[in-house]
Amino acid sequence: MKILILLISGFSIIAMGCSQAQNTGEMKSIEPITDSDSWNKLTADEAYVIENKGTEAPWKGEYVHNHEEGVYQCRRCNAPLFTSDAKFDSGSGWPAFDEFIDNSVEEVPDADGYRTEIVCNNCKGHLGHVFRGEQFTDKNTRHCVNSISVTFIPEEEMKTETTKLDTAIFASGCFWGTEYFFEKEKGVVSTQVGYIGGHKENPTYKEVCSHTTGHAEAVRVVYDPTKTDYETLCKLFFETHDPTQVNRQGPDIGDQYRTEVFYLNDEQKAVAEKLKGILEADGMKVATKITKATRFWEGEDYHEHYYSKKGGTPYCHGYTKRFDD
Repeated sequence: MKILILLISGFSIIAMGCSQAQNTGEMKSIEPITDSDSWNKLTADEAYVIENKGTEAPWKGEYVHNHEEGVYQCRRCNAPLFTSDAKFDSGSGWPAFDEFIDNSVEEVPDADGYRTEIVCNNCKGHLGHVFRGEQFTDKNTRHCVNSISVTFIPEEEMKTETTKLDTAIFASGCFWGTEYFFEKEKGVVSTQVGYIGGHKENPTYKEVCSHTTGHAEAVRVVYDPTKTDYETLCKLFFETHDPTQVNRQGPDIGDQYRTEVFYLNDEQKAVAEKLKGILEADGMKVATKITKATRFWEGEDYHEHYYSKKGGTPYCHGYTKRFDD
């Protein structure tokens, strides 16, 4: 399956695959409009759905039968919401997607008291509703979207230049909290929770928690080196958990919660060792291991972007400034 990597102004897409070390892909900037005075002007029909939470007639939307490769963005503010890889035929008469891009979609209780509405997380425009448990796809989720709420951008229009992306892998306790901070960092294109550093192939969360696999809960961070660098990300790693704790982070105890940098090249190793040395020179007893990366195994979907989806903040991670600018 081909790889399409798109960097979209604060949102990120890595569709159809991701290499462990470095990624090269087609990129184009799509700027979500954050100023409400500058949102796209809506027609009466668009306003009826997007602003007044209406519903277009089934089978009448322009994207019900669309199978082209590309990205669906909010019609009002241009925020990227769904990739074509997430689209499937549900037979309902409206476009259906089994996942959305990062934290681009917000779920809110519907006024009818029993359904869950979905809105654009940027402008809060009405998109449709989300349904679970229908067994249409492995993700068991259907985001039922009004065609009139979105605008489709074909893949060919996204291919404007090729940019090399870099990857970093960090373990700092529960990967929910680790990802929480990295997914918000400037220059980060995508984050993926998973497991690394053990001997068990294709481990499950249950197996890792049994302390028999040797794996650590970790986060793979793909970033744009023109917008940030490895040292900045590595500093964030050391500043968003307690690197003095051994095989635990706060109330979470076990070898899977250890603090460890998994470097992908000698440059990353040198940076991690330098920053660890700075903290030790300041009197901190750093337990962080610096280890050459082995294979990264992706975690289960329900762990991905946990706090962004569920709300709240990490219970065992917090920010503490440890380095001078």
